[in-house]
Formats: sequence, structure tokens, C-alpha cells
Amino acid sequence: MKRPDTRNAASADSPWRQGWHTAAHVCPSPNHGVRPDGAQIDLVVVHSISLPPGEYGDDSVARLFTNTLDWDAHPYFQSIRGLEVSSHFWIRRDGTLWQFVDTDRRAWHAGASSYRGRAQCNDDSIGIELEGLEGDRFEPAQYVCLARLCQDLALRYPIAHVAGHEHIAPGRKCDPGPGFDWARLQDLLGWPPERFPVKD
Repeated sequence: MKRPDTRNAASADSPWRQGWHTAAHVCPSPNHGVRPDGAQIDLVVVHSISLPPGEYGDDSVARLFTNTLDWDAHPYFQSIRGLEVSSHFWIRRDGTLWQFVDTDRRAWHAGASSYRGRAQCNDDSIGIELEGLEGDRFEPAQYVCLARLCQDLALRYPIAHVAGHEHIAPGRKCDPGPGFDWARLQDLLGWPPERFPVKD
């Protein structure tokens, strides 16, 4: 797979060129759509993904998001054959940031979902995938990148909530799972507790 281009900064004081983050490797996905009129982009949804599950370091996730995954390359891929999904961002184990969808557009990451009294979370959220397996721990570099990205998103959108896929689709999704350290993210961001999922 051809390595994606890295977009240069549009200006010295902005991390954005319209809906594209200037520090991300850009690998455009065809899986996106228009957000509804009046959508208030105020939710960040944290996911985890690895393909095959628990295996890291190759480009299978990027290929999934760009509809170029070889379904016959691994037996597991048959279980997701034909799936068309995307996320705005993907953070690798080493903290490298990739972007697949313009943040002004609707990525296909949440599925059937509801949070803070609103359904269809794809409409008004930003999806961020962490390279990892639900239940396993994540790398320090991923937390640093995630926190920086959340801060940059808050410069562009009225971000008021950060939640996991498990919180917006309980019973259907379990990621990023118990291995994700929400307290660590909150500490890095310095945001108030009410922006994060309620602790059990």
C-alpha cells in the first residue's frame, strides 16, 4: 500500500487545514457522508481496532477503511468481508496519527448508538481509533497523541464529551475496554470529569 502523504501546516499557529489535521498522515477513505444540517460536533468517540485482532504493525486497518483489504489474506477477514466503515483518525501503537475522513464530514464509525440524549452518534461526533485490542493496555505514546488531538479538536469544535464506543453502544460494543485508562486521559487533558463517561 502506498504510504500516505503528510500534509504540511497551513499556518504556524493552526493545527488544521479546514477539516484535515496538519500533523496526520492522510489516507482518504471513500466511506463518509454529509453531516445533518445543524449538527453540533461536540462528541469524541474513542475506539480500538487491530486486524487481525491482537496483531499490530501492518496496514490492514488502513486497507479496511479504504475498501482495499484483501479478504482472503487472513481467515479472520472472512468474518468482516464486504464491511464498509471508516474513522476520522487512527493512532498507531507508536503514537503516529493517521486521518481518513475530513472532520467536517460524517465518518462511519459509531453504528447504532446513543449518548447524551442523542441517537445516531455518527452525525455529530469525531471517531478516533486506537491500534489495540479491547481489554488490553494502550501505549503511552497513544495517550499523548490522543490528548493532543482532543485539544486540537476543541480548538475547532465545541467538544463537550469524550466517550468510548462501549458507552455509546452498550451491549453491542466493548471497545476500547477495561485496558483503556480514562483517568490518564482526563489528567493529560485537564478537562472536568463531566466531559467523560460516568464511572461504574
